[in-house]
Amino acid sequence: MKKLILLAGLLVGLLALQTVFAQSGVITYESKLNLHRRIPADRQEMKAMIPEYRTTKFTLTFNQDESLYKSVPEEEEEPFGNGQGVQMRFNMPKSETYTRTSDMKFLQKQDFMGKEYLIVDSVKTSPWKFGTETKIIHGYECKQAYYIAEPRPNVKEEITAWYTEKIRPFLGPEQFNTLPGAVLAVDVNNGERVYVAQKIELRELKKNEMKVPEGGQKVTRKEYRDIIDEQMRKMNANGGMIIRN
Repeated sequence: MKKLILLAGLLVGLLALQTVFAQSGVITYESKLNLHRRIPADRQEMKAMIPEYRTTKFTLTFNQDESLYKSVPEEEEEPFGNGQGVQMRFNMPKSETYTRTSDMKFLQKQDFMGKEYLIVDSVKTSPWKFGTETKIIHGYECKQAYYIAEPRPNVKEEITAWYTEKIRPFLGPEQFNTLPGAVLAVDVNNGERVYVAQKIELRELKKNEMKVPEGGQKVTRKEYRDIIDEQMRKMNANGGMIIRN
């Protein structure tokens, strides 16, 4: 009798997990970037020409095995300037990132300086450590995870994420998608950049909502970083500046 009860409990648990991880839907994120904190120390005069914060929205469409993270088209921004004829506009480059968890495949279509690139690589698991704190985001209890990232030589970033185990693993904004649940919020460098889920829709996907990016020059993630670094060197040499997203 005890064995039957134990087996029944195990089956109920497996069915519950299957129900959770079989979800599909769309999560809408808002990303807020502090542009002033990205300005080099020797270019502080740029603050008069750049708004302090840059807010953008992204959608994460997912099913049981795939996800598609893409920027939401924006209306053209009003120019920001110092009132002395210098004005700057910030238009978010188009970006689409497709991930397939069954083989850890990663595809990202990215616009940069008027050219399209298709970054082909594998998903890299970040060295997460797990905290003890929890918080509620849109009714979901979220657990804490964190690590120190080194995106470039001599550059370190403190990453803190909040994820829920009620939505399937390997979901999240940008590269923050390798936790045992869906990441609903991320803080980079204590407010330098913040991602927060604004809306969570669990539903069946419509036809063509999950579309694999294609087209553009195929490169690896390292090759794409090298292209950006080279362009930054050219811009800096000519007195310009690129602020990384």
